[in-house]
Amino acid sequence: MTAVIQSETVLSLPSASGVEIVGPTAYVIADDAPFLYALDAATLAPAGQTQLFEAADFGGGRLPKPTKPDLEAMAACTWPGRGPGLLLFGSGSKALRRRGYWVPLPPGAGPGVPQALDLTALYAGAQAALPPGVPLNIEAAATTATELLLLQRGLGPGAAAVVLTLPLGPALAQLAGQGPAPAPIACRFRLPGIDGSPAGFSGATFVGGRLWVAASVENTTDPVGDGAVLGSFVGVLDLAAGTAAFARLTWADGRTYCGKVEGLAQRRSLPGGREELLLVTDDDLGGSTALVAAVG
Repeated sequence: MTAVIQSETVLSLPSASGVEIVGPTAYVIADDAPFLYALDAATLAPAGQTQLFEAADFGGGRLPKPTKPDLEAMAACTWPGRGPGLLLFGSGSKALRRRGYWVPLPPGAGPGVPQALDLTALYAGAQAALPPGVPLNIEAAATTATELLLLQRGLGPGAAAVVLTLPLGPALAQLAGQGPAPAPIACRFRLPGIDGSPAGFSGATFVGGRLWVAASVENTTDPVGDGAVLGSFVGVLDLAAGTAAFARLTWADGRTYCGKVEGLAQRRSLPGGREELLLVTDDDLGGSTALVAAVG
């Protein structure tokens, strides 16, 4: 398996943390911004932004770490009674990061009015499914027609990289205040590392029934603080078998990529069973790029 970068584009948004492609639009969240950004999925040109919440402390161009909701994960789905849209998730690593948003995507129209979600109960179940002493830190999400997957980053005490699978219908019902939070099924994975530092989950998307993931490596064991970025991997998980295959992300000339990938989405299928993926990155200094990579 290889993961080779075809192009890189600088994005005019701070600290990209997730991406989803819906129709002709690539939607990007940023953990340092109060907006959902839209890009043309083909050209990556800016196509607008939707304000998710008021943020008087965004004046410097980045939300302060102590007060930001830390939106780290996003997944597209259809919510019964509400239609298609995007689910946005805070990391859950602090109390103020246990909130999210539902952004409607009416067919043929731009994003609708965002609706705030209280993730407290859902995240309490997620925390209970982790090994004792491991702090919750959700960094990626994905959906099928019937399931919601939340991916635990996998850094910090216990270094547990875990996929938490919940039934989608009951999870959405709980977020709507119409039932209890379902208990997740946890599947723990061993991720690759670089120079002794383990990778942590940072992005996820389903393509053709396979769960593609991004995993980035930082020289830190702190689930909240940043460390020196060492590189990133792209992989495919087999949830039934509990196995994974990963490839280190490289440039076309063979050099290893040393940045931090925070999200991925499929652009198109390529010959030979390969996929063209759109990856978004964060340099921890407020900069972001979009990478187009051929993987498989």
